[in-house]
Amino acid sequence: MELAVGGSESAMSSLLGKLGNLLAQEYTLISGVRSEIQYMNDELASMHAFLRKLGRAAAAGAVHDEQTKDWVEQIRDVAYDIEDCVDDFARRLGRQPRGEGLIVNLRRAWYTMTSLSARQDIANKIIDLKNRAQEVGERRTRYGVQDPKEISKSTAGIKPSGQARPYATDHLQPPAPQLVGTTEPVGQEEAIAKHGHWLTDNSESSVRVLAIVGFGGLGKTTMALALQRRFGEKFDSRAWVQASQKLNLPSLLRGILKQVMPQQDPEGKGGRGTSDDGIEGLNEKQLKEELKEQLKEKNYILFVDDVWSVSSWQNIWQSLPVNQKGSIVVTTRFKSVANACCRRQEHIYMLKPLPQVESKKLFFERVHDPNPENFKETKDEIIRKCGGLPLAVVAVAGLLARRNLTEESHWKIVNESINSELDKNLSPEGVTQILNICYNDLPADQKNCLLYLSVFPKGCSINRNRLIRRWISEGFIAEKDGKTVEEVAEDSFNELIGRNIVRPVEHSTNGKVKTCQVHDMILEYIVSKSSEENFITVVGGHWLTPTPSNKVRRLSLHNSNPEDVKEKIGNMNLSHVRSLTVFEDLHHLPSYSFKSVILQVLDLEGCKNINTKQLDKIFKMFQLKYLSLRNTYIKKLPTEIGKLQYLETLDIRDTNVTVLPSSVGRLQKMVHLLGGNKSTHLALRFTEEIAKMTALQTLLGIEISRGFNSRPRKHAQSHQVEEVKHLQSSRST
Repeated sequence: MELAVGGSESAMSSLLGKLGNLLAQEYTLISGVRSEIQYMNDELASMHAFLRKLGRAAAAGAVHDEQTKDWVEQIRDVAYDIEDCVDDFARRLGRQPRGEGLIVNLRRAWYTMTSLSARQDIANKIIDLKNRAQEVGERRTRYGVQDPKEISKSTAGIKPSGQARPYATDHLQPPAPQLVGTTEPVGQEEAIAKHGHWLTDNSESSVRVLAIVGFGGLGKTTMALALQRRFGEKFDSRAWVQASQKLNLPSLLRGILKQVMPQQDPEGKGGRGTSDDGIEGLNEKQLKEELKEQLKEKNYILFVDDVWSVSSWQNIWQSLPVNQKGSIVVTTRFKSVANACCRRQEHIYMLKPLPQVESKKLFFERVHDPNPENFKETKDEIIRKCGGLPLAVVAVAGLLARRNLTEESHWKIVNESINSELDKNLSPEGVTQILNICYNDLPADQKNCLLYLSVFPKGCSINRNRLIRRWISEGFIAEKDGKTVEEVAEDSFNELIGRNIVRPVEHSTNGKVKTCQVHDMILEYIVSKSSEENFITVVGGHWLTPTPSNKVRRLSLHNSNPEDVKEKIGNMNLSHVRSLTVFEDLHHLPSYSFKSVILQVLDLEGCKNINTKQLDKIFKMFQLKYLSLRNTYIKKLPTEIGKLQYLETLDIRDTNVTVLPSSVGRLQKMVHLLGGNKSTHLALRFTEEIAKMTALQTLLGIEISRGFNSRPRKHAQSHQVEEVKHLQSSRST
């Protein structure tokens, strides 16, 4: 069976680092507790080494039994609980006074006396957790969990490139933008031209509907995007929405309206437009009426991606106006849905697997093999095993592109690792097998970075900086080979792109990828894997995932029916949530359900309904490292912000905040301070308190005036002046 050890191994690695730091610091501990921590550290280090062996064996094709899987899950759970205790330790005890002299001795005595209760409580927890760790270690023998060498001495397969890459990643350059991802459909040029001209032909007496049908990964969405790029400008209004497995009709209709309604720029609304505000308050009936009103006289084109059922299509169709100016492009995996969409078969386009010659062309565009004729038989067999599925071709190409292509052994290892499932028949199992190989080839830390993408909804364009900063705050990234955490995170991001696991969407003027997306089938795989490892719990949106039986560690709320979300959350244990991401609506979440004191990442970007009471609670989450209130309607921050001593990133862009409380000067770990509102042209005022943040690397949307006390001015821009240069030079603090 497939063994999920990536999350467990990385959780253990993060924990061992924290335990090491804890032992190195001079805390006044209850007698015997330091030795308990040392014992626990040694026990976990042994488990970590064994987990790495299991991970390498799984990557090489070894099959593990249920007992091994259960044992790995127990390790992961105890590691999470110990990490919670360590973080609680640091929060409750803080640093004891250091130095010499009467005053310091008095402070030290006061610290010892006032922290006695907390130290006793933590000591009891540590002893319990040490016993649990010891018990889990002993279960390995009772369960008969064997050494991986004994399981698979002769198994051939891919060694994770994190352990055995033939050349150093330091020398890898970010891939050329035009060569990464599947941005253009392969072999569909004639069909795109034909169907595009028909969609723009207004001589039809009714709405024109084109259905693109095919197995997941064949390129349905890619073809629809190509139609949008080439013919979208010919229409007055355009909209692109996702339907997916679980249709949320009100959300889909809001998505269309936000794209077809004229946007206004109101005063004091964070720059999102009154049309958006009004749309959020409409019920389903009102949404249908408004949509029909907006489109009834317009020449429009609507793209509906990934429709799963005939009933979903009928609900969408009944929400649209009946006129002869509209065009609709539907993508679906099911012929029955296509038949329901289209009156004539000629308007159903069936995508088929690529022929070998087209697969080969696509493969070598991604691999950049200097000698494509070398080892020709092996290469042809690898391509054939991809079954003409563009997703599989690109994924396997990404797997090979990061290796030494002049060595035949690498080609043979990949060939032997892929079975012929897809060549015989396109099936979800065949795709999963390919994706498993790509996943297992990643080092443990990059597996976490990949699984973390399941936080974001299907079809979401993910901002690179937002993702990288969150990785760092989650503790996935550590300094390596003399590089800063930011540089290591950039390498991890580029690695995922170079492997064709994520696709660039936008590029900055400096050539760096600005935003990226994940293919639907890859995201489906990642969400499933994250759920299996209890890594991230996704609620709502496009996915149907089981309710976790264990404590939820990271929670992502996607847009969905409020009642469904509340019911599902009500059955979860949210007492140990460390990371919370909410898309659109905060009222879905019962705040009493999780311990806010251990939350480290809180991303509320785009949540429109944050009230003062909720804001006050947010600024009592003293472990926060990453806080995004971007694109919300908040006007000011509470003075309690100064108590968020661990805060590294504060994103308040596109809000109405123009000045920070004076207490921000105490935020000595702040690295990225992001402010300003592009719509209202108001900047965040620079103050002497901001200048006290000695760890700052990024200041964005700041207005700097002499004396630091002028009112915020319209059309203000970010400036770099002598007063803030020292902020950017203090990276090492």
